[in-house]
Parts: sequence; C-alpha cells; structure tokens
Amino acid sequence: MPPLTEAHLKRFIFIGAIALLATAPAHAQTLVDPNKVAPEYREAAEKRRAEQLRQRECALKADLEKVLPRDRTAFLNHCLETIAAKR
Repeated sequence: MPPLTEAHLKRFIFIGAIALLATAPAHAQTLVDPNKVAPEYREAAEKRRAEQLRQRECALKADLEKVLPRDRTAFLNHCLETIAAKR
C-alpha cells in the first residue's frame, strides 16, 4: 500500500470538511405547548411541560453551582427528587 501523500491528505480533509458542513446542528428539545396538541392529549402535554420546566430548573441550578459533568446526573436526580418531595 503506498504511503499517504499530500494529495491524499488534502482530499481526506476536504471530504471531512464537507461532512461537517452537511450535518445539521443539534438543538435542545423545545418545551411542549399544550395549546398546540389535540384536546384529548392536552392533560398529558401539560404534565410533560411541567416536568420539562422542573428539569430545566435543576439544570440551571447545576450550571450555576458549576457541577462537574461526572456528578451532574446525581445532582439532577437529587434536585428532581427534592422538588417532588416538596409537592
């Protein structure tokens, strides 16, 4: 097998750049809008939105307290349990 030449490397970099540009950016999940769902699913949508708001609140607390990524899941679970216990 011939060694990689500069032409091969340029082609590889070009293909990699095209692949990166062709991918769509990932977006965070949007909040559920209960008014945009069918009436029979509205109650479930309201519950989902409330859960999403609790999760966002805990994620914001984790960001403000600068929780390390390795500890984030435990922090979020504890935060969600604390909120659930208050209700």
